[in-house]
Amino acid sequence: MPRPRQPGRHRRPEPAAAPLGAPPLVLAVPGTPDDGARRLAEELVSIARSEMPGLDAQIGFLDGDGEEYPQLEAVLTRAAQENPERLRQAAEAAKALADEAAEAIAAAEAAGEVVDEVPPIPTVPTDGPAAVVVPLLAGPDSAQLRRIRQAVMGSGSAAELTDVLGPHPLLAEALHVRLSEAGLARADRARLFTVATAADGIILATVGGEEAAQAGGITGMLLSARLAVPVMAAALDEDGAVVRVAEQLRSAGSARLALAPYLIGPEVSAELITAAAEEAGCAAAEALGEYPAVGKLVLAKYAAAQGITLQQPSPAMR
Repeated sequence: MPRPRQPGRHRRPEPAAAPLGAPPLVLAVPGTPDDGARRLAEELVSIARSEMPGLDAQIGFLDGDGEEYPQLEAVLTRAAQENPERLRQAAEAAKALADEAAEAIAAAEAAGEVVDEVPPIPTVPTDGPAAVVVPLLAGPDSAQLRRIRQAVMGSGSAAELTDVLGPHPLLAEALHVRLSEAGLARADRARLFTVATAADGIILATVGGEEAAQAGGITGMLLSARLAVPVMAAALDEDGAVVRVAEQLRSAGSARLALAPYLIGPEVSAELITAAAEEAGCAAAEALGEYPAVGKLVLAKYAAAQGITLQQPSPAMR
């Protein structure tokens, strides 16, 4: 049932519904499957569904096995098998809507009413991808993306693969929130209070080698603008990178450092983040996890691939 509209000039616009015949969104989850990764993925697809009613959102684990943690390739293979039936049902639904509209117009004209506006009849694609795969990665990770592409090819589904989620201002917002939750940054730069443990230098921890660190630098600049402190990116999977960046920040005058994981969560173990922070001699915030903006970015990647216009979320001012 549609949700009741809030009264007033500033009510939230109704979200766009998924078009008839739209392919499923398949969230590709890297890392070792466990209950935490599954809960996180389920929360993110729940956010995507709430932003686009009628969306078919599914989860596929790169290292999945069985029904509890469905493997990405198996999910895409099933999507390819179900694609013809999905398109057939969508075509029937579109025809039913067209017939209903025609009957309503005929009834109105028979009653002597003037029909000024004919309701639009949705068009249904006759082909296209069997699924749209969105990698659950904040930044580029060539090894993980190679495996996702292999799963797409192995499934024979001709699924469309989107870019990773970042860089994006909403991810800088999410990083800020995680740092403030850990007491490592002020929640609001405009407020005249200080946090005794606030960091004056941030290590942006990525995964994916030098390429990921360079890409993370873009979001790092956005985070630096929010916090008014220097931010430098370092790859967790590159030996000594986090310590080198910590030394650079300290030599530039930063005395209190913090490690901000530019990660969704399943990509690496929490122990690796903790060990990196200890090696660099600083505290660490939590990974981005199920922060609402992450789910909205997942949907935004899907919508862009399908040419669907969404209401653009804007990062909160800090």
